[in-house]
Amino acid sequence: MSNSPQVRVAVVQAAPVLFNLEGTLERVASWTARAASTGARLVLFPEAFIPAYPRGLGFGFIVGSRSDAGRRLWQLYNEQSVEIPGPAIERLGGIARAHGVFLSIGVIERDRLTRGTLYCTQLYFGPEGALLAKHRKLKPTGSERLIWGEGDGSTLSTVDTPFGRLGGLICWENYMPLARAAMYAKGVDIYLAPTADSRDTWQATMRHIGNEGRCFVLGCNQFVTRDMYPPEVLREEALPAETPHVMSRGGSVIISPFGEVLAGPLWGEEGVLTADLDLGMLTRARLDFDPCGHYGRPDIFRLEVDERERPGATFLRQEAPGDATSSPPVRGR
Repeated sequence: MSNSPQVRVAVVQAAPVLFNLEGTLERVASWTARAASTGARLVLFPEAFIPAYPRGLGFGFIVGSRSDAGRRLWQLYNEQSVEIPGPAIERLGGIARAHGVFLSIGVIERDRLTRGTLYCTQLYFGPEGALLAKHRKLKPTGSERLIWGEGDGSTLSTVDTPFGRLGGLICWENYMPLARAAMYAKGVDIYLAPTADSRDTWQATMRHIGNEGRCFVLGCNQFVTRDMYPPEVLREEALPAETPHVMSRGGSVIISPFGEVLAGPLWGEEGVLTADLDLGMLTRARLDFDPCGHYGRPDIFRLEVDERERPGATFLRQEAPGDATSSPPVRGR
């Protein structure tokens, strides 16, 4: 019989106060308190929770032109997004610290330098309140590419905890085989997969990753209805007439390293999923399959991951006469 340690984890399926940073931070505080009250030591929120995943909106894009209303809508989205560092980061760190949890949450991150590029980013906070890591989505999907920039390899992040290594990918990044392989090679034990995909096929993806990566998987989505969109958004762009009342039905789920469902999926409502993870299962699952260990074939296959930061510009300073030391580059970010 196994005496393996366990850890309780929680997945929050909820909606933000759409396009409202301060209102959404209040919701994060409330939902984190609820999740922590169950004894969870890790709390996961969905993709783009702050300030919103702008489902159903086009931001005035037509091939070859953009509308003034779309630009105003994007300005509103931009203004309610998160800068790192900044007051919202301090607030989120305080929420994690108040409840003594590891907190991971999806935000829309505004570039501090240009203020003209947004990234879909997942943040990792420790129980002391520090921001431990962030991951910028490498490849926005479809029309997301119109409003979000692309991350680089420098934020393929993992976080070590007393109960294993956290890491993961955002939404359809999880369909990128090489991105998944990179995370497996980093030794991820608890794989976080925040998403905006509420299709049945997403459940198959979550179960596959658990079984393929021999890791626990926490899939997390929002529950959003049409009437949650604020009037100031709809004044700039109406939702399509065929938009259903329930725009995202959820589907949050917790999966074992054997691809088995431990909790969920949760459909059609807000709520918190919890599960007690038997950490010894990680070792037992890797007896016969370890994707980057004994089941890998590095003599045949090789994956090279470039984790260098790719700033928009690098400025090299002129050395002063007689200065024997080189000046560090000043990065344009």
